[in-house]
Amino acid sequence: ITPTPWHEAATASRHLWGTFAMAPLFEQIPVAPIDPILGTTQLFNADKNAKKINLGVGAYRSEQGKPFVLEVVKEAEQEMLAELGSKLNKEYSTIDGPEDLKKQTRALVFGPDSEAVKASRVASVQALSGTGALRVAAEFIKTHMPAAHEIWVSDPTWGNHNTIFEKGGLKVKTYPYYKAATRSLDFEGMMTALQKDAQPGSMVLLHACAHNPTGVDPSEEQWRQIAKVMQERQLVPLMDSAYQGYASGSLDKDAFAIRLFVSLGFELFLCQSFAKNLGLYGERIGMLHVVCNTKDQAEAVLSQLKLVIRPMYSSPPKHGAEIVQKILGNEGRFQAWQQELSSMASRILEVRHALRKGLEQKGTPGTWNHITDQIGMFSFTGLTTAQCERLITVHHIYLLKSGRISLAGLNNANIQYMIDSVDEVVRFSASASPVSKL
Repeated sequence: ITPTPWHEAATASRHLWGTFAMAPLFEQIPVAPIDPILGTTQLFNADKNAKKINLGVGAYRSEQGKPFVLEVVKEAEQEMLAELGSKLNKEYSTIDGPEDLKKQTRALVFGPDSEAVKASRVASVQALSGTGALRVAAEFIKTHMPAAHEIWVSDPTWGNHNTIFEKGGLKVKTYPYYKAATRSLDFEGMMTALQKDAQPGSMVLLHACAHNPTGVDPSEEQWRQIAKVMQERQLVPLMDSAYQGYASGSLDKDAFAIRLFVSLGFELFLCQSFAKNLGLYGERIGMLHVVCNTKDQAEAVLSQLKLVIRPMYSSPPKHGAEIVQKILGNEGRFQAWQQELSSMASRILEVRHALRKGLEQKGTPGTWNHITDQIGMFSFTGLTTAQCERLITVHHIYLLKSGRISLAGLNNANIQYMIDSVDEVVRFSASASPVSKL
C-alpha cells in the first residue's frame, strides 16, 4: 500500500508524541475501600459453605430465602406490558416526574385529608429512590438555605447518610441516639443535643419509622417532645421515610411522626422511598416532598428543585414510577398491597420472637428482650465486633461488624443455626475475657 501524505504525517506525529510520553493518567488513583454492606454480600457470594447466611443486605426475603416480588407488582407489570406502545411509552419523563405520582405519594405519606396537601403547600419531585431524594435535598439546602448548612444526624445512622450530606456540601454533626448499655433510645442525650448544641436554623435528620440501623424508635409521646424542642429551637426537620407500612404493617401508624410535624406547622423536607415497602429496590423510585408555608412558596421551591435535578440526572426513570402509579392509583391493588405489607411485617416480627425465644431458652449469656423491643427490618444485636467477626469466619453468617442484622435473611430453615451460632460466639468471648461485654 502506497503511504498517503496523511498516513506519513500521522506516523511522524506518533513518533514525536512518543518522545514526550506522559506519565499514566490514573497511576496515582488509590483503590477505594469496599462498602461495608456491599462488601458483606461479596464475601457471602464467594463463600461455598452450605450453611452460609447473609444478614447484611437490607432487602426482604421470602420464607425460602429468595428475593421477593410482590403480587401487586407482578400484576402492575403485566398491565404495563399490555399498554406498552399505546398508553405507555419509553419517552423521557418530566424533570420532576408525573403529576399523578406526586398526588398519590403525597396522599400516602401525609394522609388523604392533609391540610398542607389540600392547600397546595407541598412541592414534590420524583427522585432516584431515597438516596437520590436526600442528595437533591442536600444540594437545594446548600444553594438556597445558608442558615441550614449544618445537619444533625443520629449516632448511629444509615451508613450512607453522612456521605450524602458531606458530598452535598453540608456540615454533618451527630446527636446521641442509641444507648448501648440498655440497647434502647438515648432520649435524654438526644434532647440535650437538640436543646443546647444544635443552632437555630440547623437541619435535623429524623428517621420517620424503623430507625436504621438500630430498629429503635421514639414513642409517640417522645415524638411530641422532640417536635416541641425543635419548634422552640427553630430547627428544620429532614425526615427519611424508607419503611412506611413495612415497620408495623400499618401505613398510617408508620406515618405518625411525619403527620405530627406537618400538623404542628413545620416546614420540612421529606424523603420517601419505595424500595422496601414495594420491593422496588432496583427501580430506584422515590420522592422528595418539601412542605412550605404557602402555595406560592411551594411553586418557587419546585422551580428550584428542577434546576437541581436537570444538571444532575436530567429526568427520573419511568418504569418504577409507572409501577407505583398502577398500585396507588387502583383501589383494589392498593388494598392488596396493604395485605402483602402486613404479611411481610408479620414475618419479620415472627423472626424477632423466634430469635429471642431461642436465645433465652438456650440460656445464652446476656439479655435479649431488645430484639423484640426494636422494630423494622433490622436488629442492633449488641454483639461486639469480635463476636461478629467470629460469626463470619467460623459460622459463615455474614453481618455488619456493628452488630446490625437484617432479620429478613432468617427463616424457619436457618433460625436454629443462627441461635446456636450466636450462643457459641457469646460464650466463646466470655471464656476468652475475664468480663463479658454482654
